[in-house]
Amino acid sequence: MPWQGLFHLTTIDFMFPWHQYLLGFAFVFAGFMHFQKPEFYLRIIPKYLPYPKNLVFVSGMAEMLLGLMLLNAKTQQLAAWSIMLLLVLFLTVHTDMIKNPPQWFRWPKGLLTLRLLLQGALIYWAFLYV
Repeated sequence: MPWQGLFHLTTIDFMFPWHQYLLGFAFVFAGFMHFQKPEFYLRIIPKYLPYPKNLVFVSGMAEMLLGLMLLNAKTQQLAAWSIMLLLVLFLTVHTDMIKNPPQWFRWPKGLLTLRLLLQGALIYWAFLYV
């Protein structure tokens, strides 16, 4: 029957593995949050880094752009390498929070140290798409 194909549902064939979409959208969301809650990010920028407001917005834009680039076959590798570089740069924030935990941030140092391991896991996750 001619209408049979119209109502037949097939499985959706995704271009990338589900975990690549998850990482891409996580970066887009994280970058978006830099613009929704900039005061949170401003408070964790190490004091020795100049122009903290600019750093928050530029890093937010970079995260959103790289998250979207990760979901494009033509830009996937560049995005993955760039995400890994960005995560290495973010290590300065994480190590500074261990050395000089802000008074308002009540995580124990052990938990702050675990964030470094999370960075390693995120770097590996991005490396999967090189």
